[in-house]
Amino acid sequence: MAPACFSDECAIAASAERLWKVILDVPAMTKVCAGLVDAVEIEGDGGLGTIHTLKLNPAADSGSVHKSRWIACDNASHVLKSEVLEAQSKMGKFKSHSLESKLEATDTGSCVVKLKVECELEDGSSLSPEQEKTIAGGYFGMLKMIEAYLVAHPAEYI
Repeated sequence: MAPACFSDECAIAASAERLWKVILDVPAMTKVCAGLVDAVEIEGDGGLGTIHTLKLNPAADSGSVHKSRWIACDNASHVLKSEVLEAQSKMGKFKSHSLESKLEATDTGSCVVKLKVECELEDGSSLSPEQEKTIAGGYFGMLKMIEAYLVAHPAEYI
């Protein structure tokens, strides 16, 4: 079966520039997403090919690990593409899983994050619309934590 591909978007009450700076500052996720991300490990120089491992809080997310590799990063258009190497999921085991996020300014203090997910379950089954919403919701939940941090700390990441 071919990989499933779906898109979704989420409004964020922070500028695209500020949000982009946080997204690229992966080591800061323990501070910015306190309570969700307990530790961060980085393999590489921070550029393309770098592997980021987020160790999630057991109380917040069953103690899972989210490991991904950056495969494309365009600072001018605020587009980041990553390949998920390891992640726990209630959907089953993924054969492949990639994510593309694009930040688009909506006005001076806000933006929209457009998310494109491509994934294939190892057993070849399809994702239901509810499963797609669960996957997108995980990414958007983290973005909402970053948004809350940026709103609470207006002098950071400017």
